[in-house]
Amino acid sequence: MIKIIVFLPLLAAIVAGFINKSAPSVVAKGVTTAALFISCALSWPIFLTYLGGGVPATVEPVLQWVQSGELRFDWALRVDTLTAVMLVVITTVSALVHLYSWGYMDEDPDQPRFFAYLSLFTFAMLMLVTADNLVQMFFGWEGVGLASYLLIGFWFRKPSASAAAIKAFVVNRVGDLGFMLGIFGTFWVFGTVSIPEILAAAPGMSGATIGFLGMRVQTMDVLCILLFIGAMGKSAQLGLHTWLPDAMEGPTPVSALIHAATMVTAGVFMVCRLSPMFETAPVALGLVTFIGAATCIFAATVGTTQWDIKRVIAYSTCSQLGYMFFAAGVGAYGAAMFHLFTHAFFKALLFLGAGSVIHAMHHEQDMRYYGALRKEIPFTFWGMLFGTLAITGVGIYHLGVGFAGFWSKDAIIEVAFARGTELGTFAFWMGIFAALLTSFYSWRLMFLTFWGRPRWADSEHIRHAVHAGHGEPEEHNPAIQEDAGHDVSHHVPSPNYEAGTGGYHPHESPITMLVPLGVLSLGAILAGQLFAPAFLDSAAFWNGSIFYNEPLIHAMHATPYLVKYAAAIVMLIGLFVAWLAYIKDTTIPEKGADQLGPVYRFFYNKWYFDELYHYLFVVPAFWLGRIFWKFGDVGTIDRFGPNGIAWIVEKGSVGAHKFQTGYLYSYALVMLLGLVAAITWVLF
Repeated sequence: MIKIIVFLPLLAAIVAGFINKSAPSVVAKGVTTAALFISCALSWPIFLTYLGGGVPATVEPVLQWVQSGELRFDWALRVDTLTAVMLVVITTVSALVHLYSWGYMDEDPDQPRFFAYLSLFTFAMLMLVTADNLVQMFFGWEGVGLASYLLIGFWFRKPSASAAAIKAFVVNRVGDLGFMLGIFGTFWVFGTVSIPEILAAAPGMSGATIGFLGMRVQTMDVLCILLFIGAMGKSAQLGLHTWLPDAMEGPTPVSALIHAATMVTAGVFMVCRLSPMFETAPVALGLVTFIGAATCIFAATVGTTQWDIKRVIAYSTCSQLGYMFFAAGVGAYGAAMFHLFTHAFFKALLFLGAGSVIHAMHHEQDMRYYGALRKEIPFTFWGMLFGTLAITGVGIYHLGVGFAGFWSKDAIIEVAFARGTELGTFAFWMGIFAALLTSFYSWRLMFLTFWGRPRWADSEHIRHAVHAGHGEPEEHNPAIQEDAGHDVSHHVPSPNYEAGTGGYHPHESPITMLVPLGVLSLGAILAGQLFAPAFLDSAAFWNGSIFYNEPLIHAMHATPYLVKYAAAIVMLIGLFVAWLAYIKDTTIPEKGADQLGPVYRFFYNKWYFDELYHYLFVVPAFWLGRIFWKFGDVGTIDRFGPNGIAWIVEKGSVGAHKFQTGYLYSYALVMLLGLVAAITWVLF
């Protein structure tokens, strides 16, 4: 069964890729979507089996892979509780994204290519989470990197999309270098890349030291820090996060797939999978805690200032990943995986809901041109409302009821406090402050989009966009095709333009887009309520697939009530401030931005990381490139290589052609001189 789950998306991707435009798009869409729903249907029984607890891990061999000296490993699919959790997350969200894309990408002429990329992405992620050894994990790791590059840059005629794809690829290569070094070091220390063998031997390496950069350092700290650098790149943690917001240049279904279920959660999965290793590396765990907490607050501050609806949700993802990492850093790997699980539902819901809003608003993404949409697109409104209630953590502790984020995010905040260390306390306060900002920017998004006056009704920006799309389908217009700055799929006649009325009226999305919103809404409402006992309190559920710290979980449940209600209190404060600024008195945001001045600009410009990296890395790289080009290629290689040889040949030919007189005695003289020269060389 596991082979079908993993390889069916690959088969579908191959079929869709070969079909391309040789058959109707519905064939490629049908094949890939059906494959994902079959994989999803087969994944849930596996998860429910492990939900009962005490089920042992199984390994299903695929083929013999590598035998080189001491390095020997097979390609095998490992299934345990951790894998089962990831299987349902990946296949469920991916299946719904495939279905959603039927409506969202309906006007795009390259649909077969898009659906092939989606299925390839899913296969790579499934390979990653079923890996039985580090090399196989790295295969899936690089596979999702490749597929994300293809999907982010899917609209390759759009320069910003191509630039975003390259940026994601390059930044992830930095993290992947750390991951590769970590794998090399692990093999050197343990003599194997088998994950079960490494985890079994890891406790015995506690306290061992190794020479590194001229110093004696803890072996496990070095290995785990290198592995975590890989996780930082893939999961967009502070320092290697800059690619994630730019990934919004891809189609909205891609954003949902990358952010909710696949690529960005790979780093969290890897740390949890190798948790017995990390437990022997206190310095590495401290770094994980600090980076996670710092990312959590960084992304939340930036999210409060953005106007692009997708970018707000993107920075929200970055912040929520910070929660997952600092949960792992304090030793609560079950809480980290629980938040990964619930986050998949409500974040996919928010992204797909945002896509429905964008679809209704003729692909306008600036929330300043929204307003009063709750009556125009009610189904989308309710879906996004459920997602917002989930991400802000609405719930009542004493009643034992709450949306998904209430159970998982609040548990992370409590366990950070219960840890009792300085870094744990730091993570607790960062988590509380980030929860306040999360509530503010989430309700800000809702109020700007669904409440207030209909700013789209009198917006010249929207009206111009609608009229630009009214008339001849522009995918058949050569002028549009040649415009590299525009995405063809965004320049089709708007279905929401009412011909003859001269007006614009948002309409609800098609059923293929609304069904995924409904299913994900159920996950945002119920996922925490149903599965919290297993994820947080059951060592039997995890059954050794992660390191389970039972005393820490008991301490989490024993935290004071003020700690348990802290997240709810700040959530209400954030909601009130957002209501005050965007409903009660809409002049407050502009006044606040003016008064805060440099602070607002600092947050709005993403803490100037892009500018900093530009001057630290991009400018020196171009400077070195120019030096190598001018003095290396042109001044040395070309001068003494091709150009020098060409000059010698040219001058030699000028002298040689003088002997081409056509007279026999001239040729006889040359032959005689050559013969004399040859004899002289032999004799002397």
